[in-house]
Amino acid sequence: MSDVQRWADPTDPTAREFGEEGARLTYGSYLRVEQLLDQQRLETDAHDELLFITIHQTYELWFKQLLHELVAAREAMTDGRLWWARHLLRRVAVIEGVLVDQVAILETMTPQDFLEFRHQLAPASGFQSVQFREVEFLSGHKDPSFLDRFRGLREADRERLRRRLAEPSLWDAFVSALGAAGLDVGDEEGLRASLLAVARDRGRYGDLWELAECLLVHDEQQAAWRARHVTMVERQIGTKSGTGGSTGAPYLRSRLPLRFYPLLWELRGAL
Repeated sequence: MSDVQRWADPTDPTAREFGEEGARLTYGSYLRVEQLLDQQRLETDAHDELLFITIHQTYELWFKQLLHELVAAREAMTDGRLWWARHLLRRVAVIEGVLVDQVAILETMTPQDFLEFRHQLAPASGFQSVQFREVEFLSGHKDPSFLDRFRGLREADRERLRRRLAEPSLWDAFVSALGAAGLDVGDEEGLRASLLAVARDRGRYGDLWELAECLLVHDEQQAAWRARHVTMVERQIGTKSGTGGSTGAPYLRSRLPLRFYPLLWELRGAL
C-alpha cells in the first residue's frame, strides 16, 4: 500500500494524523493557554479590573498581528507584489474594525466601577503602548519626540521604536511602487501629478489605485479608532488627567485630525 493510500485509509491505525492519540500537541499546549490565562494579574479586588486588563491585553495581541501584516504589506509593495499587499491591507482593515468595536465592551464599565481601581494604575497609561506607536511609525506618522515624552521606556523598547523611525514606512513603499510603474515621484508636485494620473486612468493603473484605496481605508480605520476611543474616555473620566500624566481627553482630541496619507485625501479635491 502506498503512503498516500495508507494516509487515506481510516481503518489503518498508523494513518491517524489528527485526534488526541499520542498527545503530541493539544489545543492548550499549542496556544499556551495556561500561560496566557496566568497573565491577568489584578492589583485590586474591583470586579471590573479583570475586564480592563483583558481588553487591553487583547488590544496588544491585535497590535502584534497588525505589525505582522503591515510589515509584510510594506515588503510586498517594495517587491512589486501589489496583489499581496492589497490582500494584507484588507485584513488589516478588518482587524481595525474589531479594535473599534471592542471599545463598546469597555463602555459596559461605568465610571464608578472604573474609579474603584483607576488610582492603582498610575503612572501606567495607554500612552505607553510601544506597539501602538510602532503601528503609527510604520504607517507613516513618525514622531521622534515620543521617545522623550515616554516615561519608563525600557531600552529594548526604545531601540524598537528607533528602528521603526529609521526604516521605510508604508507610504515609502507605496511611493516606490509608483516609481516602479514609471511615474514621477521625484518631488511632492510630481507625486501629486502621478497620483492624479493613477486616479484618472484606472484601466492602466488599477493595481496602484486599489492599493492607494487600501492605504486610505487603513488611515480611515485608525481615525475611527481614535474618535471612538476619545469618546469612551470622556464618558469614563470626563476632563480628568490621564494616569500617565497627559491631559487625558483633550490630548486625545488633539490627535483626531492626524492623517497618515494626506496626499491621498487631497487627491479627492483634485478629481
